[in-house]
Amino acid sequence: MIFLSKMQHNNTQMTKKLSSLILLFLLIAGTVQAQLTKELKERWNQMHKSKELALKEFNEAKFGLFIHWGLYSRLAGEWKGQKIPGLGEWIMYHAMIPRADYGKLAKEFNPVQFNAEQWVLATKDAGMKYIIITSKHHDGFSMYSTKISKYNIVYATPFKRDPIDELYNACKKNGIRFGVYYSQIIDWYDGWDGGMLRANRKMADLDKENPMNTWDPDKTTREMYLQNKSLPQVKELIAKYPDMLEMWFDYWYEGEADKYNTPQTSFQFYKTLYDASPKCLVSSRIGSGLGDFAAAGDNEILSGSKMAYWETPGTVNNTWGYSKFDNDWKTLGEIIFWIVDIASKGGNYLLNVGPKADGTIPAESLKLLSGVGKWMKIHGEAIYGTKKWELSHEGPTNLSMKGTDDREKNGFNKGFSHEDFWFSAKDNVLYVTALKWPESKQVLVKSLARILADDLSKIRSLTMLGSTQEISWKTNPEGLLVSLPSEKPNLNGYVLKITFRK
Repeated sequence: MIFLSKMQHNNTQMTKKLSSLILLFLLIAGTVQAQLTKELKERWNQMHKSKELALKEFNEAKFGLFIHWGLYSRLAGEWKGQKIPGLGEWIMYHAMIPRADYGKLAKEFNPVQFNAEQWVLATKDAGMKYIIITSKHHDGFSMYSTKISKYNIVYATPFKRDPIDELYNACKKNGIRFGVYYSQIIDWYDGWDGGMLRANRKMADLDKENPMNTWDPDKTTREMYLQNKSLPQVKELIAKYPDMLEMWFDYWYEGEADKYNTPQTSFQFYKTLYDASPKCLVSSRIGSGLGDFAAAGDNEILSGSKMAYWETPGTVNNTWGYSKFDNDWKTLGEIIFWIVDIASKGGNYLLNVGPKADGTIPAESLKLLSGVGKWMKIHGEAIYGTKKWELSHEGPTNLSMKGTDDREKNGFNKGFSHEDFWFSAKDNVLYVTALKWPESKQVLVKSLARILADDLSKIRSLTMLGSTQEISWKTNPEGLLVSLPSEKPNLNGYVLKITFRK
């Protein structure tokens, strides 16, 4: 995933000013040249609009599994006996590992315990409807059999198997949709330095730091990398898996005046996929505003999105690729909150696990997935296929999830009140989800006061998911007063299902 790290520059003041002026000139010039033509923009609009049914089906799935797995899993957050701060999959960047040294890890990467069927069954048991796995991350190593580069798991490792292919087949067998992550711009092994060795992006009002390989870059150019590796591999992947749900591109800057990416490049990636598979969805991290759905920031819940469809990528701890140092696991209650809150706002949740180098998913991750699955078996009806209601939440607890750093620093310490309710809707049904049982066994849903207006006849039925006991309710000027049953289908809250007369 994307993590921004501060680079230390020892340039003199004169060099800094000169570099900044050069960069600013290039950005201004690039902006003039980079605008997508009216004709290409219209072609993109037509392609995007043709995916409406695919987007609807994607949104109805609501919940998927993200998998970050690669050579970085072999290092597990450590290089030459040193713990390397930062995300596990970014260790090549943070430790500034030379390409030759990093490439040698392939000879040690032998995940003999990998079992695609087990991974998919764990996904299915968790109530997840799709899987997205890293086919190539920023380290440039391909986790599938590619003809474009020998730097791949089948050719360069003793494993000699294609786990992406095995996972795809297991997904097909078990009714799970499949997609891949692909880092299209950043590639520390075969990519370029981005022209940033002496430039300071901040002087041009771009607050992102350089994510390229500036310590040991391959002597290539942007166009050589795109035309000889990145675009061919994208074309190769969609040819192998034309029925994939989505391709999850990953690039941190989505503006139109960007030095690394251009609208023309983004359009080329988009059209390459569309020509082979018109239903394949594309994340907004393709850049230039040409995605089919918005990929929220890492571990960020959007309060609103300009795009009709969106997805939050999240983690079970703090890192994405496996790190033996990251044991800050989210609780089951926290994961359920993410599922419920995102669904109430109309989004999808893509929850990540980082398998170990031996091919196993950490036990802590599997335990969380199992717990989520038990909750989803009872309450999934309030998640799958739902849309946001006129209100997403009522109650005293307001949580703003602003990203991985925010969660890592501040934790998740707020308890929920029995007055907290999240809403989701489907046809003439309203689901009211609570994450805490009240001691009094009575709750008041205030947001229904206006809708009911003391008219009980509008409600055809009111039940609790997972419970067979009858529930009594009545209205008063403050809202809908519900008396809950004594049985608890699940300790992690409950869901009321209110069916209105049509």
